[in-house]
Amino acid sequence: MTLPSPLCVVQLTDIHLFAEANEQLLGLPTIESFQRVVRQIAALQPKPDLIVLTGDLSQDGKPKSYENLKELLQPLHLPIYWLPGNHDSLPALEQAFAGDTISASKSFAVRGWRFLLLNSQVPGCVHGRLSEESLTWLQEQLSLTADQPTIVGFHHPPFLVGSNWLDGSALQNPEDLFAVLDQHSQVKLVLFGHIHQDYSQQRGTVQYLGSPSTCIQFEPHSSNFALDTAKPGFRLLHLFANGTWKTEVKRVDYAYQCDLAATGY
Repeated sequence: MTLPSPLCVVQLTDIHLFAEANEQLLGLPTIESFQRVVRQIAALQPKPDLIVLTGDLSQDGKPKSYENLKELLQPLHLPIYWLPGNHDSLPALEQAFAGDTISASKSFAVRGWRFLLLNSQVPGCVHGRLSEESLTWLQEQLSLTADQPTIVGFHHPPFLVGSNWLDGSALQNPEDLFAVLDQHSQVKLVLFGHIHQDYSQQRGTVQYLGSPSTCIQFEPHSSNFALDTAKPGFRLLHLFANGTWKTEVKRVDYAYQCDLAATGY
């Protein structure tokens, strides 16, 4: 008997696009690295089923930066879902993506898997926090879909990742999140961004995955702000009907020379 093919999901995070295409983040033209990522996604076989964007889609929060993102993603012809990061302007993001193929849905199901996307943004702050309203909504959604394997997504890491400068901007109330997730065994994966690096940690039966940025990479376990030499990348997830999964990080062949003295992060 032929087993059904897995659901293939691409996670893109920390894109940091600008309104002006020639703008750079620490010397890196983020539009160029993202174009390279998009080309690699377009060449994937089998073709992915959907894309989840996990925040910091823009660096400057300007409406034109989100229009640029739509134009870059359009040739992929894939369903796209999003959540905001600390650099994003939520009003500009919502306005730019209203009525487009980029969906505003934060609870949706595809081929047996449920996705729940949360906003961990604290306006005006770099760190994250899940509001009481968000956690109540999460509890309600999980109570309604106890029989479906589930992925939860938000921007900020719920764990300290061993970098002093970065850990100060993590999710500020992870125990409130864990108190909800611990009640629901259908949660298989939690996806987040913000840390610009590949990261994996298991807590109970849930795997927590951080992903590379599509632009600059942060050096793991660095006391002070430091960039890694790893290439830009994205995460690819293969989700099976029985609730199991596989994942891999894909890197793109994009060479760049960052400038720590440049205006940026």
